[in-house]
Amino acid sequence: MIFPRSFSCFICEQMENYTYNSLTLQLEGLMVTKTNKYPLFIFLLLAYMFIFVANVGIVVLIWTDRSLHQPMYLLFCNLSVNDMMGNSLLVPRVLADILVPPSERHIHYYECVMQAFTAHMFGTNAHTVLMIMAFDRYVAICNPLRYSTVMTDKMVIKLTVSAWGVAFVLVAILLSLTLRLNRCRTLIMNVFCDNASLFKLSCENVFINNIYGLTYTMVLLLSSVGSIILTYSKITEACLTSKSKSLNSKALKTCSTHLCLYLIMFISGLVPIILHRFPQYAEYRKVSAILFNVVPGSLNPVIYGLQSQEIHKKLMSLFSRNMTVSFSCKETCSRESRTGSRTRP
Repeated sequence: MIFPRSFSCFICEQMENYTYNSLTLQLEGLMVTKTNKYPLFIFLLLAYMFIFVANVGIVVLIWTDRSLHQPMYLLFCNLSVNDMMGNSLLVPRVLADILVPPSERHIHYYECVMQAFTAHMFGTNAHTVLMIMAFDRYVAICNPLRYSTVMTDKMVIKLTVSAWGVAFVLVAILLSLTLRLNRCRTLIMNVFCDNASLFKLSCENVFINNIYGLTYTMVLLLSSVGSIILTYSKITEACLTSKSKSLNSKALKTCSTHLCLYLIMFISGLVPIILHRFPQYAEYRKVSAILFNVVPGSLNPVIYGLQSQEIHKKLMSLFSRNMTVSFSCKETCSRESRTGSRTRP
């Protein structure tokens, strides 16, 4: 049976469109062997469980204890929420892919877009949240008398909305430029989806994507680093000119914690960006991309919980209270058992 030429062209166009814009993609993922598959799975699972429990615990503690309703702790809640969001939407998928062969690591296009949006929101939020936390420390140390009038509840809300809003707009523009492209490939050469992996699926001109992606990265990094340098130079100047030992001690404790969090985030985020330029180190780039989610999410609640005296005291009192209740329950149960054994005939 011979079809008309127009019908044959229609069939070819439909096949071509299906090939070019396939909704089923394949994740390359980590190249793991049978011997290290399960140890890696257990390590990531335990890390994810710790991240979730620790960050949820910190958020619940801050929101339920009115004495911790201070701008510094409320702003830190943004960091914990960001860590939970980023890891909860990325790590479970990585765990699932570890247990299946590379040929079976399929992902729907829209799920891939959501992964990319989450990954970039996580990274961008980490910078913007730490920037507003730096502003809080600047006001607290350089203008302590005006701190209560500047850092009001409205100001905390404005800073929070600004941090998340700026990140949302930047990431939305980044991905909208990628979504307009037609796709002629289906292999995501990464452990999870991100913007670079998505626009590499296209055979069209991605010059605009590269320009905006570079501008987006440079603006974010320069504004982040610039604000941290400016803030800490002002704080250092205030400490050097002040003769108050309490002020210097307060600055050392709070600022060292914040600076430690920033350096962990900055270094772990800079490594994957650098390795993107070296295709021969693809596996190292994949591992560093996972560590960018896992390392800050694991260390942020630990560092803040140990360095902050208020949170540390609340955790210790809560822990000692639970131990006391548990011990009293055991004593009561043992007494009841001894009493019951005595009254038996």
